[in-house]
Amino acid sequence: MMKKFLHVFCLACCACAVTAQSQSNVIDEVVWVVGDDAILLSDIESQRLFMQNDGVRFEGDPYCFIPEQIAIQKLYLNQAKLDSVEVSEHSVIQNVDQWMNMVVNQIGSREKVEEYFGKKFSQIKDERKEMIREQQVVQEMQRKLIGTIKLTPSDVRKYYNQLPQDSLPNIPTTVQVQIITLEPTIPFEETDAIKARLREYSEDITAGKREFSTLARLYSEDPGSAMQGGEMGFVSKGGLLPEFANVAFNLSDPKRVSSIVETEYGFHIIQLIEKRGDRINVRHILLRPKVSEKELTEAIARLDSLHTDLQAAKFSFEEAATFVSYDKSTRNNKGLMVNQNMESGNYGTPVFEMQELPQEVGKVIDSMTVGSISKPFTMITDKQKEVVAIVKLKSRTERHKANMTDDYQALKTIVEERKKAELLDSWITKKQKSTYVRISDGWQNCDFRFPGWVKE
Repeated sequence: MMKKFLHVFCLACCACAVTAQSQSNVIDEVVWVVGDDAILLSDIESQRLFMQNDGVRFEGDPYCFIPEQIAIQKLYLNQAKLDSVEVSEHSVIQNVDQWMNMVVNQIGSREKVEEYFGKKFSQIKDERKEMIREQQVVQEMQRKLIGTIKLTPSDVRKYYNQLPQDSLPNIPTTVQVQIITLEPTIPFEETDAIKARLREYSEDITAGKREFSTLARLYSEDPGSAMQGGEMGFVSKGGLLPEFANVAFNLSDPKRVSSIVETEYGFHIIQLIEKRGDRINVRHILLRPKVSEKELTEAIARLDSLHTDLQAAKFSFEEAATFVSYDKSTRNNKGLMVNQNMESGNYGTPVFEMQELPQEVGKVIDSMTVGSISKPFTMITDKQKEVVAIVKLKSRTERHKANMTDDYQALKTIVEERKKAELLDSWITKKQKSTYVRISDGWQNCDFRFPGWVKE
């Protein structure tokens, strides 16, 4: 499916934080001015070096392509200020944490990350945070400019009929999958042991023997916050699970540790850092109960028995999913999985490309025939729980050239993306005319995508 269109030069892989080692050798100067904002040679060189090191191919001359993309981003950001466009702080922090964790895993350690970027870890994180915030503001501004695009079947048919046969898009193999999951029982001994560990941590913190942040780094099983000493960043009550939020927002003394809180992710203890209006910043330590081999074997045996009954047609897969499955998101949908990938053209539908399925499900489905039911297998859910599952392949559509009969939704998505691109192109062209732009000598002789930067 066609990826979501973005004009903005996505710095998703490279932060403004990425000032490579050779950055210090660059003599800085202002090469572009867009409105009240300057674009420095160091900004452009930093992006060029990172893209080069990351193997990103440039669209033409990087000293033309990169500053134009930065300038486009500044147009969006300026409009966002005028329109008071804001984004969720929680979403920004989540993205930053994911990126920081990825970088540490790739490079090897926090110390190596600091050495590579030539900056302290906290500084890299702060700069990355600002960059992510700008990206999300730009995306929100784009959504606001685009509004709601309403297409009729005739619009889609017109687009389809205008395309030569050899230009029709290829539609990858897609499937529809039904699933039944079973959560192995966690023994009381395991949950009691988890709670005992958390109580021990609380006692040590209260007695001043150990720091909450140290224990979080060492033992918390929340990868997003553990590396930050358990710190979650400022978030509103609506951005947290209700059980967690109810306890966190009732904390008033930063020196005290909360009672143990159970959520769908496991068991937590929480420490207040700061409150700001309706937002709060806390640390937490998460421990997840582990499934024992005995309980896992019993759950597999139960689903194996269910599989036998399904094969004998004692009841339908849909009936079993409704009354047996533990998975809330599919249980009321007769087991049918729904695509939750917001970047996918199949978002919100039961259609998945193979790579969009959970990895364990994809491996099982790959060799199945339509209508067949798998044997039980284990998988990790998006809540990081180990469960046992069986799946039924409801349908499979093999890779093919798009046609109106089978691929209306895919073609509609393509036309929508095209319309969005046209609207944003038109807005940028119009915005150029009302924005002060100055480009230094030697930087104007470019084949810009939007020629309006250079005014006669």
